[in-house]
Amino acid sequence: MRNKHIILYSTIFISFLTTICSCDKPQKADLVVHNAVVYTVDSSFSTVEAFAVKDGKIIETGANSDILEKFDAESTLNMEGKSIVPGLIDGHAHFFRYGLGLVNADLTNTTSKKDIIDRLAAHREKYPNTPWVIGRGWDQNDWPEKEFPSRRDLDSLFPDVPVYLIRIDGHAAWVNTAAINQADLTPENTEIKVDGGDIVLDEYGIQGIFVDNAMDLINRHIPEATPEQQRQALIQAQKNCFEVGLTTVVDAGLDKSTIDLMDEMHESGELKMRIYAMLNPTPENKEHYFANGPYFTDYLTVSSFKIYSDGALGSRGACLIEPYADKPEQTGFLLQNPEYFDKTAKEMAQHGFQMNTHCIGDSSNRALLNIYAKYLEPGNNKRWRIEHAQIVNDKDVSTFGEYNIIPSVQPTHATSDMYWADERLGEERIKDAYIFKELLDQTGYVALGSDFPVEDINPLYGFYAAVARKDLKGYPEEGFQTENALSREETLRGMTIWAAKANFEEEKKGSLETGKFADFIVLENDILKIPAQEIPNTKVLHTFVAGKEVYKRQQ
Repeated sequence: MRNKHIILYSTIFISFLTTICSCDKPQKADLVVHNAVVYTVDSSFSTVEAFAVKDGKIIETGANSDILEKFDAESTLNMEGKSIVPGLIDGHAHFFRYGLGLVNADLTNTTSKKDIIDRLAAHREKYPNTPWVIGRGWDQNDWPEKEFPSRRDLDSLFPDVPVYLIRIDGHAAWVNTAAINQADLTPENTEIKVDGGDIVLDEYGIQGIFVDNAMDLINRHIPEATPEQQRQALIQAQKNCFEVGLTTVVDAGLDKSTIDLMDEMHESGELKMRIYAMLNPTPENKEHYFANGPYFTDYLTVSSFKIYSDGALGSRGACLIEPYADKPEQTGFLLQNPEYFDKTAKEMAQHGFQMNTHCIGDSSNRALLNIYAKYLEPGNNKRWRIEHAQIVNDKDVSTFGEYNIIPSVQPTHATSDMYWADERLGEERIKDAYIFKELLDQTGYVALGSDFPVEDINPLYGFYAAVARKDLKGYPEEGFQTENALSREETLRGMTIWAAKANFEEEKKGSLETGKFADFIVLENDILKIPAQEIPNTKVLHTFVAGKEVYKRQQ
């Protein structure tokens, strides 16, 4: 009996010693990051000094001494006091389209038609054998005359090669006569009407400006990119996005073939960018995904459809309740009839997909909000979104809050449009535009994005625009409609955890908390503390996805 007690006590003692030893023994980790100011963006917006990563996820956050003592890591990074935030999420962009466009003529920040012609000439010299000359980024509002250009402005340089130049907002195209001829049209075809679009006419016939749905008459004749060109476009887009701290992008408007390519490249490791893909509402896409349901991997979420309700304010395609202040005969237009949007909403509700609708004008916002309300119960968690929510009448703002409709907005749109938006809308209606803070107060969160390539891909430009409501030159000195500025904390949340929530992804990304993906960036300066004017020039030093470095700034 005595021996049994000895054995029992010995076993207990050994177990006790083992427990003590195991507590003292460091745990294995793949990566420990320490000596940093880490904005976790958790519910209390807490900061920590260090965190540990294993198998691509954060396993613990805390003080330097605790993390360094507790974990034995294959790699340890001393950040020397630099600030770290979760990997940034662009809540509305065109990632694939941006990548494809990198080989086209860049017409952003051009100040005249001559400036554009000069850039096109240089581009053609670099790419002399392409069957079409493609460009993007012109904006007549930045020119002295501020009027739409003509096909004849392009014909002298390109009498035979078709030219297709997309306006900065993506909702109008400027083409030459050769492009019109390629589309089996002639400049004299002035009787053509397009539902949800416009062919601008002048005294010579077709002027060369095709708005919204009318663009399809031309662009359907442009040769598609080859599979290899598509692959290279995604790789280059990823490289550029990692450089500015983006680790997730919302790609608004994709087909199954592109999503399949992205999935394949994720599997192979070529593509590490996490993507929330909005589907185009084509019959083919609906047939497949309605039958098979949403699709999820660690890198890809396919659970929504992107719908276009109207065009853009700059090209006067945005659908307004009252006429344009500078064109009293125009109100813009819906791109489809209301029955189409109602039918689409019913399909989304039946099949469990998010409906994410582009709405710029106050009329289109009202129409879609009312349709959403038919299929959403108050207090629902379906997270249907209004993309842009750019001009919202006072009477419609509360619908966002009542039906939990997410405003997905782009801060740089406000500072890009502020020079001329009041000309389109007038002094009173401009107060209904770019009301980010007012929308945030309705819903409790907003998803912030850029809409690149409409705007620059750098998310810190958007951060600055949201906080300061100024352009990169610091104009206007007092800020543009600053009552709708966001705080720095709100802005960072909008680019991380709130953007993740808008994607139904908040349980796995958007904050630096235990169990979530170790997607984070190291910043040159602390954007939560430095003077606002220094934010746009702050550089990303390191970008990590799943605890692996995917970008390092060269000194």
